[in-house]
Amino acid sequence: MATRNPAPPAEAVSADPHWEAKLAKLRARTRPTVTLTICDDEDLKQAAATARFMEQQAKAAAEASPENEVLQAAQEEATVRLVEAQAALEEGSVPLRFQALPRNAFRELVAAHPPTEEQAQDRWDYNIDTMGPVLVAAASLDPLTEEDAAQFLSDWSKAEAERLLDVVLRLQQTERMDLGKG
Repeated sequence: MATRNPAPPAEAVSADPHWEAKLAKLRARTRPTVTLTICDDEDLKQAAATARFMEQQAKAAAEASPENEVLQAAQEEATVRLVEAQAALEEGSVPLRFQALPRNAFRELVAAHPPTEEQAQDRWDYNIDTMGPVLVAAASLDPLTEEDAAQFLSDWSKAEAERLLDVVLRLQQTERMDLGKG
């Protein structure tokens, strides 16, 4: 038997004339997403970091002397170099996009991968070895398969595999609300 949500009290609705709009926004919320960007080219990363630093320095100098045309031109040139370095970095990078699973789907996934005895003694709620590839693939917004995820988690360095898992696990715990000022 399906349960019906009772209507909110009329006095509460009349006290907040914008309730329907708020409710529509709440119902339209999307689950949290994150992009993990992978770049193996240290030269590209360093060039982008250097260009970012140089642009900040040039901008500060230009702002300190707005009448100095040489500094203004140097700032413009530094901005162009930063844009170029960022474009090269993006070209040499692989972005992986992930979205949090619906709460019930994540709960079912955890239940389907109970911890080993050793993991349970270490206070794990699930078996990360079996759940990891499934979770990474399920959360992926790209066509990433469980086999791909298992290969990455197996072949990548320990730190990189842990980072991939950490990103996807933390995404399931992302909170996008605060108590406000009341």
